[in-house]
This record gives sequence, structure tokens and C-alpha cells, in this order.
Amino acid sequence: MSVGLENSSGITQSELKEIVFYDQSTGHFVWRKRFRKSTGDDVAGSLFKNGYVYIQISNKSYRAHRLAWLYVYGNFPALYLDHINGDRSDNRIGNLREVSCSENMKNQRIGVKNTSGYLNISWQKSRLKWSVGLKVNGKSINVGRFDSLDDAIKARNEAYIQYGFHKNHGIGKTKASNLRGLLQVRHDSVVVS
Repeated sequence: MSVGLENSSGITQSELKEIVFYDQSTGHFVWRKRFRKSTGDDVAGSLFKNGYVYIQISNKSYRAHRLAWLYVYGNFPALYLDHINGDRSDNRIGNLREVSCSENMKNQRIGVKNTSGYLNISWQKSRLKWSVGLKVNGKSINVGRFDSLDDAIKARNEAYIQYGFHKNHGIGKTKASNLRGLLQVRHDSVVVS
């Protein structure tokens, strides 16, 4: 889903608040009693394999973090929303920040295809060296090649500071643990006002 796609959908903050309740401290949405034959305490949304929670309203699918932004601030974000802790299912408003594309890329988690165990560090078999490379504002930056993994990590961390990467960049794989199981059972701890 591209940035800004929801902006033309027509749903407003007041319409959203009629349909769901959003708990800012947990990041969970709950269907209101008068919507979808709900009892008023049914958690809204489905956790997808990509780690995001999607909520379907009026036959349109929305990412829950973008709905959280609309619910709290009254409009969809003009830019990207970054999950500060890297957990795409953690939609607490305090875990979301509006950022540019390049800022969003500076707070990534280690991908499942990573083989070194460290973001932006790879083993160059032909040179028997650890290589550190970054991408900043669309440009590839070769930080260097190193004999030891420790030296590569140190150089990478210094480059992160130099180029303004978020402190959480590369700290671990994305975990969608915040809502696992919760979306499959009734959630009785959220009080709908």
C-alpha cells in the first residue's frame, strides 16, 4: 500500500470513532457495539504475515497504524509512519512517528535473508573480509572492509551516528508479538467509552 493511498478514501476521524474505539496505551482497536453485531469488546483487525495489522471498514482495508494516526490527530499522515520499536503490530500512538522515506529507512530491522546477523554487514568470501555498506538518500556508501567482525560493527555504528540513523536501526528482527493470539480471541480488558 503506497503512502497517502488512504487519504482519498473518504473516512474521517468522526466516522472512525463511531465504528471503533482506539486504546492509545495498547494500540488496539475495538469494534463499537453498534457496528458489525459486536458485543463492544471484540478486537478489530487481522495480523498479516508482513507483520502489519489491517482493519477492514466499508470494504476498504486500512493499516491499523494509519488509522491510529487519524483517530488521534484527525488526519492521515502526509508522510510515512515509523514504528519506533520496529514491531509493525505495535500501534500505540507513542510508538508511531511521522517521517520521510529516507528517515523511515534509517530505522529498519534485520531481514530474514540476512546471513551475517548484522544489518549492513556482509562477508566477502572472495576477499575474506567483512564489508560494511549503507544506503543514504538513495546513494550507496561503502564504509569499508574489515578483518574482524568487531571492527566492522564498530565502523558501522559510527557511520550510523554520522548519517543520522535511528538508535534502534538494525537491533533485531521484526516481531509481531503484540497482537499474536489477541486477534484470535475476545479481548475483555479494553473498556469502550
